[in-house]
Amino acid sequence: MNSIIDSAVIIQTFSHSVPSTPSWFGEVVLIIEHLRKQGVLTKLCERIRFTRRRFGHYEVIDFLAVLFGYAISGERTLEAFYERLQPFAIPFMALFERDRLPPLRHASSRSGTLSNSYIAISSSKPRCAIRGIHEPEPPKRRGK
Repeated sequence: MNSIIDSAVIIQTFSHSVPSTPSWFGEVVLIIEHLRKQGVLTKLCERIRFTRRRFGHYEVIDFLAVLFGYAISGERTLEAFYERLQPFAIPFMALFERDRLPPLRHASSRSGTLSNSYIAISSSKPRCAIRGIHEPEPPKRRGK
């Protein structure tokens, strides 16, 4: 290890590779914290239901975490997202108050739970439930 010390900056180098935080991770933190403060994450978990109630250890919030992270990351594929996220999976899931990332095999296989969940969410009924969480009701018209 080599160190360069200045009164304002400390730089350390190591001979082994250390992964860098993904550039999109900070954006995920900000957006998820905002959604939490607005109560959106809680409402999503209460209103979205999959055809199966649970997927082993995983619940709706686990798959929403992957969905949000993947969408915000801009990674080209879910596999690329998982590969980039892997060294930071525990802190990422901690943003959602969860302790483990659903395995990629669940997320990417044809019969995988995440893929089926995306399809289920894309139908109109779940989309309407999601819209109702963050879109205010239109103002009522007064009679003339």
